[in-house]
Amino acid sequence: MANNTADHPAGNSVADGNHDGDFGVTVMDLRGLMELRSGEAVNKIRDSYGDVQGICRRLKTSPIEGLSGNPVDLEKRHTAFGKNFIPPKKAKTFLQLVWEALQDVTLIILEIAAIISLGLSFYHLPGGDSEACGQASGGVEDEGEAQAGWIEGAAILFSVIIVVLVTAFNDWSKEKQFRGLQSRIEQEQKFTVIRKGQVIQIPVAEIVVGDIAQIKYGDLLPADGILIQGNDLKIDESSLTGESDQVRKSLEKDPMLLSGTHVMEGSGRMVVSAVGLNSQTGIIFTLLGASENEEEKKVKKTKTQDGIALEIQPLKSEEAAESEEKEEKEEAKPVKKVNVPKKEKSVLQGKLTRLAVQIGKAGLIMSAVTVIILILYFVIDTFGIKGHTWTADCTPIYIQYFVKFFIIGVTVLVVAVPEGLPLAVTISLAYSVKKMMKDNNLVRHLDACETMGNATAICSDKTGTLTMNRMTVVQAYIGDTHYKTVPEPDLIRPGTLEIMVNSISINSAYTTKILPPEKEGGLPRHVGNKTECALLGLVLELKRDYQPIREEVPEEKLYKVYTFNSSRKSMSTVLKNADGGFRMYSKGASEIILRKCSRILDADGQPRVFKPKDRDEMVRKVIEPMACDGLRTICVAFRDFPVEAGEPNWDVENEILNELTCIAVVGIEDPVRPEVPAAIAKCQRAGITVRMVTGDNINTARAIATKCGILLPNEDFLCLEGKEFNQQIRNDKGEVEQERLDKVWPKLRVLARSSPTDKHTLVKGIIDSTVGETRQVVAVTGDGTNDGPALKKADVGFAMGIAGTDVAKEASDIILTDDNFTSIVKAVMWGRNVYDSISKFLQFQLTVNVVAVIVAFTGACITQDSPLKAVQMLWVNLIMDTLASLALATEPPTESLLLRKPYGRNKPLISRTMMKNILGHAVYQLVIIFTLLFAGEKFFDIDSGRNAPLHSPPSEHYTIVFNVFVMMQLFNEINARKIHGERNVFEGVYRNPIFCSVVLGTFALQIIIVQFGGKPFSCTALTIDQWLWCVFIGVGELLWGQLISAIPTHHLKFLKEAGHGITKEEIPEEELTEDADEIDHAEMELRRGQILWFRGLNRIQTQIKVVNAFRSSLYEGLQSPESRSSIHSFMAHPEFVPLSEEEARIPPIEETGDEIESLPSTSSGAGDA
Repeated sequence: MANNTADHPAGNSVADGNHDGDFGVTVMDLRGLMELRSGEAVNKIRDSYGDVQGICRRLKTSPIEGLSGNPVDLEKRHTAFGKNFIPPKKAKTFLQLVWEALQDVTLIILEIAAIISLGLSFYHLPGGDSEACGQASGGVEDEGEAQAGWIEGAAILFSVIIVVLVTAFNDWSKEKQFRGLQSRIEQEQKFTVIRKGQVIQIPVAEIVVGDIAQIKYGDLLPADGILIQGNDLKIDESSLTGESDQVRKSLEKDPMLLSGTHVMEGSGRMVVSAVGLNSQTGIIFTLLGASENEEEKKVKKTKTQDGIALEIQPLKSEEAAESEEKEEKEEAKPVKKVNVPKKEKSVLQGKLTRLAVQIGKAGLIMSAVTVIILILYFVIDTFGIKGHTWTADCTPIYIQYFVKFFIIGVTVLVVAVPEGLPLAVTISLAYSVKKMMKDNNLVRHLDACETMGNATAICSDKTGTLTMNRMTVVQAYIGDTHYKTVPEPDLIRPGTLEIMVNSISINSAYTTKILPPEKEGGLPRHVGNKTECALLGLVLELKRDYQPIREEVPEEKLYKVYTFNSSRKSMSTVLKNADGGFRMYSKGASEIILRKCSRILDADGQPRVFKPKDRDEMVRKVIEPMACDGLRTICVAFRDFPVEAGEPNWDVENEILNELTCIAVVGIEDPVRPEVPAAIAKCQRAGITVRMVTGDNINTARAIATKCGILLPNEDFLCLEGKEFNQQIRNDKGEVEQERLDKVWPKLRVLARSSPTDKHTLVKGIIDSTVGETRQVVAVTGDGTNDGPALKKADVGFAMGIAGTDVAKEASDIILTDDNFTSIVKAVMWGRNVYDSISKFLQFQLTVNVVAVIVAFTGACITQDSPLKAVQMLWVNLIMDTLASLALATEPPTESLLLRKPYGRNKPLISRTMMKNILGHAVYQLVIIFTLLFAGEKFFDIDSGRNAPLHSPPSEHYTIVFNVFVMMQLFNEINARKIHGERNVFEGVYRNPIFCSVVLGTFALQIIIVQFGGKPFSCTALTIDQWLWCVFIGVGELLWGQLISAIPTHHLKFLKEAGHGITKEEIPEEELTEDADEIDHAEMELRRGQILWFRGLNRIQTQIKVVNAFRSSLYEGLQSPESRSSIHSFMAHPEFVPLSEEEARIPPIEETGDEIESLPSTSSGAGDA
């Protein structure tokens, strides 16, 4: 990283000779200049350099031609001024990840138990009569056995090491994946610069000081620069200054453009003056990096030196306080950032957290009871019944027994808690994200993928998403004639034609052009704004060329430009005539421009008066028929300002954009994508409502919606214009009322002529609505800068990869790399698949847990020894969980997923059918295991393994119990592939090679463990007969599964579901304010009345384990503060209180430790914003 602030101090002659001497200005000069604002900056430029041209000369660049692009020159600039690259935060090393995995409470307890057990096994009695200690010394005297006491402890430690390494490796590969994804996004981020007079796009990292960059509406600036020429340029600098007002930029008042800020309006050119670590954001980043404290994370976001890159840093949840709400300008920004940990989790996470807490509680009780029973039994038996006394000599032996009981208790707990769950979620999401790339979905926030499966509504843009965004003019109204096809040029008056061609060529962004096709016989390529391309295409069809006109009137000669924005819905360009008068060309939405027209060019090319009644007639006869054909209508007009009137006041827009003369109205066709109607039909079948929100007029919108299948014949759906929509939902004071909105949105299918605010209002209204059984989950598509707020508000925001602006991409969760609606349907399919994968895993995992816990518990209570040893439990628990999560989480999605309705927020994770399967299989497994445990020795004709003394060698009996247990799990894993009660569990199994290899791999490992595991695994080798019996009992699982699926679930009324979302009834009254159900109730519920639980091991166990695993996986930096599934308006949120109150309200439990720590630091970061 060539950061030359240090290497080349100003005035160091050697350095000057080498590098800075090549340029008339040093890094430090430019840095100093960029720190000035507005007036100061203008004066400094004037005093030191003359003008911006002077800076260009010193930087050896031409304001018009740009740099030469010569590699030697570029290299020199890199050396002198640095590269446009901000090094990302260092990734965690593997050892750090290992250390984090070791923090797991259950593992720590096991380690301690194992170390005590190891220590005691090396301690031998100093002689004396060991009989005095009762049965305790049972078989210890066998030579060699006494020495083998250390094996169990060592084996536990060994398995703990394996677990830690597996966990750390998973985290490490996950982080690596995210960084890969991030660098991919960085490479895709391009910016427009001029080199050798050619306008080209280069990757952001290749921009150098001295480059001439073209900036336009919607760009995120990749480097600092000084404006050379600008049209109506407005910048949102809130990411650097925290001021939400847009700043006007002009050569006279404020030419300084800063990296990381957004262009909200206008266009222009700038000379790049600082890149990378020398740019304003880079400097802030360096300052924060130096102190390496929490605040650094806040800026992680500000530094997005390119649109999206740093969004995907694998940060932890506290670090997620980084995204600045670019669009929503609430003043209370600091409060927002502070409360990150409180924001609602994604639907799935909320359910999983609650489920894990419930399971953890059960496990904790079971393990505590187990230990107590074992100790009591031992004490009563030894000291009560046998009447031994406790002597100093026997203490170590007794302690060894107690340690053994403790280990058994911990084992029960280990098995009860589903460690595999976070892993399954991570694997499933990471796998889906990778595969979704192939389906043109670039996922930026992991949980968006799962939220999408629950989507109930999609609010889609029209242009480019539902249509092809390949616009062509197909009808025109010129000189009192409505042409149904593009007219021949000789049918139009030369004067009219001339003025129309000039108006179109000059009054459009000069970056918009039509290039020859890439392939022979292909279609010409449209570059830039597609509507303008259509108009330029019309010029070409009229046998004229726009290029010579643009060369005659270069951008520097444009006197004033009113660029297009969503409130104006028009664009105008003013030229100064030779005689000192002015001519203004305008174009825009026909209804809007025609309202400003007072004349129209007639058949002879002469202006005649155009009255309101003429306008109404024109709307009726020309514009509505065009719109009903699904055409977008654009009006082209002009106005002359005579010399005599003097120069008008250009800032009073309403007066300027008036008294226009209409030249023509054209109808632009944007054909519907051929695959869209089928995709929309799929959505409707899957229970998802598609709504179209567009800026076009209502007739065009209705025509396109009908073609797409959004509007169906004979259905009473609403199509509203923005104005009408607002009248219906707002009260007399102009405030939006939820009750009014609730009357409108269920029927609304098309919202036309909508402003960005309307879109945001609609999305927020649907999300906040309490009409209907479940709350709506809304996905939104957007491409423009103005869509930012709606994209942020939505549960899932889709930005367009091709047509989308940086601002839109920044606010989104998923980027559609092909801008196609069908990709959204794919996202729905993947989202539902994630949900199902996790349910499959749960079904499998809970069966294992229920059986293992009951076996360990009853076995321990009846035989004083768990039939499944600690190491065996760890194998079952860890390897089978990890591998099973791999196997079940990577099932590919099928079309059948789209045939059911969305699950909604309250549907339990574990349905009745799944509960039936879990309990049904548990019954089979328990019957088999207890039969083997208490009668197995007779059946197999072997010695009983029950009541074996301490350190006795492993018995065949218990080995068979263990082996049968594992075999049953293996075959049950196949049953777990189906969760909706399907009969054919093998269906599509070949499409998932991972599943097949995992099942076979587990089987192979099991053979190795049983035959060669020996003492550490408490196994002895089995004969081929015994193996066949074990496998046969395992296969019984498949047959039993068929039997279970034959029982209709609806007869089993007693089955409970588990893992619910939150229902309204569970929310305490006082919290039911307007946005009640979005507080994270999983956490609230934990807080109420259950605080005691958290003091226990369970609290630490489940919370830290599950939540952290989630944090590290789902949240890895993919979380922006409004947890990207973020759903609601911040300020209405009962949880969002000023910081001081917030801290007062947090209950005094360890649970909130990490939240509290993260609050002050984040707030200090947010405070300066």
